[in-house]
Amino acid sequence: METFFPLMSLSELALAAAVGILAGFIKGVVGFGMPLIFISGLTVFMPPELALAGLIVPTLATNAQQALRQGVRAALESVRAFRVFLMVGGVAMVLCAQLVPLLPDRLMLAVIGVPVTFFAVLQLSGYSFRLSRRTPRSEAAAGIVAGSMGGLSGNWGAPTVAYLTALDTQKHDQMRIQGVIYGLGAVVLVLAHTTSGVLRAETIGFSVAMVPTAFMGMWVGMAVMDRIDQAAFRRATLFVLIAVGLNLIRRAVVG
Repeated sequence: METFFPLMSLSELALAAAVGILAGFIKGVVGFGMPLIFISGLTVFMPPELALAGLIVPTLATNAQQALRQGVRAALESVRAFRVFLMVGGVAMVLCAQLVPLLPDRLMLAVIGVPVTFFAVLQLSGYSFRLSRRTPRSEAAAGIVAGSMGGLSGNWGAPTVAYLTALDTQKHDQMRIQGVIYGLGAVVLVLAHTTSGVLRAETIGFSVAMVPTAFMGMWVGMAVMDRIDQAAFRRATLFVLIAVGLNLIRRAVVG
């Protein structure tokens, strides 16, 4: 086992597999959250940089499946509709990814946890921010925020969900669009962290090993998602964000 996973023990790998199943389940239900669950759970017993490496390949694989669930044509239409968001976010992600080796571990956790928790609590409190239509300016702004967070932490879900929620996107459309956005972002993330050194020979095997566990959880989660209504879908999304965000803040404060 040490030959293939030199940075962790067998028991740590088993715990990581359990985190992967949970992350896949949450993603299957609400369409996002896999990187958040991965990095929140894995950083309990491993360094954040290794946790970030572990989530990259399963994130890429599961987002591809989510994006294509309604067919290639629907996925391509989502790419065309959100091209500004994708292009601007991709550039921001590549640039910010290079800062990961330079940032303290606690700061990296706080960068994710604080905005995620703030957004979810605000939405559950009854505040509703709506956009009547997409504009290049709003897409570019959302893309910068999402790409920056993605490059630093592997998570660009919260600002993306905030933007889609503000546009009042329907459940199945939102799931597909999230899959497309996160999937293309995951491709950029792989390239960015190959350059940054996070994804390398010592960590790639661990990341690949997390793929089956993520798909196991996602299969169950998607079956649940198909059976809940729009209001329940939204509430589930926000509660997931709060739980994960608070745990990340706790880790940033107490170590």
